[in-house]
Amino acid sequence: MENAAIPKPGEWPIDPQTDVKISKHRIWVDGCFDFAHHGHAGALLQARRLGNELLVGIHSDEEIMENKGPTVMTLKERVAAVDACRWSTKSVPYAPYVTSLPWISHYGCQYVVHGDDITSDSSGEDCYRYVKAASRFLVVKRTPGISTTDLVGRMLLCTKNHFIRSLLKALAGEEGSESPEERKRLGDEMSQRIRDYATDETGLQPGPQVLSWAGSRAVMEDHASEETGTFRTLANGKSPHQGQRIIYVDGGFDLFSSGHIEFFRQVAIAEEAIGHENGWYEDSNKDYGPAYIVVGVHDDEVINYWKGVNYPIMNIFERGLCVLQCRYVNSVIFSAPFTPSKAYLINIPYGIPDAVYHGPTSFMPLTYDPYAAAKALGVYHEIGNHDFQNVNAGEIVQRILKSREMYEERQRAKGEKAATEEAVQRREAMEQEASRLEKDRAANS
Repeated sequence: MENAAIPKPGEWPIDPQTDVKISKHRIWVDGCFDFAHHGHAGALLQARRLGNELLVGIHSDEEIMENKGPTVMTLKERVAAVDACRWSTKSVPYAPYVTSLPWISHYGCQYVVHGDDITSDSSGEDCYRYVKAASRFLVVKRTPGISTTDLVGRMLLCTKNHFIRSLLKALAGEEGSESPEERKRLGDEMSQRIRDYATDETGLQPGPQVLSWAGSRAVMEDHASEETGTFRTLANGKSPHQGQRIIYVDGGFDLFSSGHIEFFRQVAIAEEAIGHENGWYEDSNKDYGPAYIVVGVHDDEVINYWKGVNYPIMNIFERGLCVLQCRYVNSVIFSAPFTPSKAYLINIPYGIPDAVYHGPTSFMPLTYDPYAAAKALGVYHEIGNHDFQNVNAGEIVQRILKSREMYEERQRAKGEKAATEEAVQRREAMEQEASRLEKDRAANS
């Protein structure tokens, strides 16, 4: 018998407060959604393709602690991440850890979708036992190779074997220690995943455009070289509409989180305000916004050059997919240069950007102004402070280290190798060395 509390009208976490007629086209997914990694996005994409609406239940911090262990991200941060996923119709916070029939029925969902792995509560029982017994459970394939547990392990053990030297070579099956046949299979799967994530809110039609950029290592890392580079299409999507402003932003977007998402959202809001000023919304025939937001994502080696330790925690493929699934993004450029030079900006296939935005904080230890070209072109803009401005990869790693014992216990429960005291000390030493290098660079700049 279910023991989840059934809210009374007026007490449901989000509207509607009255029961919705159940539809087989309305799908329910629930989970912790700790870290906005592409595995979660993949599950939402597969679920969205099974219906016309996707409601996402998100468990509270307290219920997750009781059943699984500590969360890294707060409920507010996790809700922001789910809300930003292109395939999510609505998020439902405080959803029961054991999926409840009255809850999914209240919100009008006929089916619950989950991956092909087993999720248990604190008593060891299947979290989906009630919906399975009611024949209202559908299974989708779990995204391999990525999970919150994997990412926590990378932080605690300070590993680098997740780095990708060349995304294009990885996609072509030319990078990695596996056999040629296995590399080819993995490359094909990665290419397909990029195409899958480059879909619209239905998950079925073309969505964002996906490009890659290739240039010399020098121009990838520093600001001294002017180089056009070469753009290549990885997934065809929707091109800019006539009259849309081309907006460019870039970054590492490591451990993609509410800080990155809120920055994208604020860029969209700023452009909407400009659209109102310019009369964009007076034309009722336009079913698209006034801005086309292009996001450049830096290579692993570029980020590690500047930040050291084992950053980025997510490799470029993982980070790019996280950006690609975000509803505020219209195009992604993999392997974008660290400094958007004039030569790079004027050769972006969509035309010279109307605006280049930068956020209120920088996780990278900069010793020069990477946006000098954008400023010289008169297109540079900044986004001010916001609620999630301090949520970045460094902050998330510190959260893990401060509560290391609890997270190690969670790792052991998942059958993962726990970090030794020596490994943690090594990470702390590497963080200190990276900080010293930052100060040296700043002194020499």
